[in-house]
Amino acid sequence: MDLTDLGLIGLFLGTFLAGTIVPFSSDVLYVAIMAAMKEEWLACLVVAVVGNTLGTITTFLLGRAGKTKWVEKYFHVSPEKVEQQQSTVKKDGPFAGLIGWVPVVGKPLLVALGLYKSPTVLTCLMIFLGIAVRFGVWTLALSIG
Repeated sequence: MDLTDLGLIGLFLGTFLAGTIVPFSSDVLYVAIMAAMKEEWLACLVVAVVGNTLGTITTFLLGRAGKTKWVEKYFHVSPEKVEQQQSTVKKDGPFAGLIGWVPVVGKPLLVALGLYKSPTVLTCLMIFLGIAVRFGVWTLALSIG
């Protein structure tokens, strides 16, 4: 049995895990579930967006639990540079949440946004919007094809 056998529950679990630091592709799962449940496209879309958003916000919050002193200590970044990066993230960072779902760069970006204390509400809103557009495009592409 795999996640596609679990239908919407499997879709939620898979998209949630894919949003966390677990290396997993929610796109492949979404395409498989949509192929099996095409008539329930709206339910699939809502479940995927909610699951992936919650998982991605979890990754962001993991970063928030970190300390900038770790960046200085383990990556040998000067306190001045850390302060400059933190200032930039607080100002412009939330909009980077739009691409937090992108493979390879998304997870480290989300952790950094959390670590440097990007404004939580706006960052979470941008995460949601980016994910909603992503799955919206998949849904549209799968319903046309």
